[in-house]
Amino acid sequence: MKLPNSVRIVEVGPRDGLQNERGEFISTDIKVELIDSLGNAGLTHIEAASFVSPKWVPQMADATEVMSGIKRKEGVTYSALTPNVIGLEGAIKAHASEVAVFSAASEAFTKKNINCSISESLDRFIPVIEKAQSAGIPVRGYVSTVIGCPYAGNISPKQVAAIAKQMLDMGCYEISLGDTIGIGTPKIVKTMLEAVSSVVPTKQLAVHFHDTYGQAIANIYSALEEGITVIDSSVAGLGGCPYAKGASGNVATEDVVYLLEGLGIKTGVNLKDLVKTSHWITKQLGKNNNSKVAIAMGDNQA
Repeated sequence: MKLPNSVRIVEVGPRDGLQNERGEFISTDIKVELIDSLGNAGLTHIEAASFVSPKWVPQMADATEVMSGIKRKEGVTYSALTPNVIGLEGAIKAHASEVAVFSAASEAFTKKNINCSISESLDRFIPVIEKAQSAGIPVRGYVSTVIGCPYAGNISPKQVAAIAKQMLDMGCYEISLGDTIGIGTPKIVKTMLEAVSSVVPTKQLAVHFHDTYGQAIANIYSALEEGITVIDSSVAGLGGCPYAKGASGNVATEDVVYLLEGLGIKTGVNLKDLVKTSHWITKQLGKNNNSKVAIAMGDNQA
């Protein structure tokens, strides 16, 4: 299949990348500066916060303050994760331009995480989606463990397709398919996407790869061949999967942009500015940079 001319990158670093950070609370000012810097680098869709209980995700306790502190750029979507109606109400008050709900393709994973079945988890989203639609706010859906589960092993592509179709029918405008533990390879990804795209239009699908086994970039190329035009990624490869031992987290946005530019695919992202942001945030967090491109380009981009 002919590769797309352009791709929309969904930057998940400020939310997915920071939510599992251990140790000290990351200041609101750092989160706000990160989001503003990402917008200035040309990213047009930034997952900025998560409106969840601080008891469960302490790093997201300042979601309202973050959303009110950012300097919003015209044409940039600032989205928030909202697992329930209370979270949605918080996101609406904070003027989130979009919200997201999340489920999984593995019964074992869902049971272990939120102590219910997949069906029950989806039922919980019905009032969230209905209320969001009433408020004129688009809803994005995440399906995790689309390749494999830390508890149940390999996941059937038919199961992934069924969950994705349900979320579409419930009102999600786009479904992001997540390889949560990063075990996918291009052939497996292709098979999964073929199954899902048979019931959900390809234009309404996104991919979200973790780079545990170093396969994320190869998997993204496979997804591009299948017609996918939306890719989730995280600046500096921030974020890790607590369920995969040694997981290196999300694929780095810089690495994705470098791949796409090399293929002649437009992203609208300024790679040099993005690399600056990448080195800045990892210094703030006292972490190593997980982006091969950022490391190769160095810390002194002019």
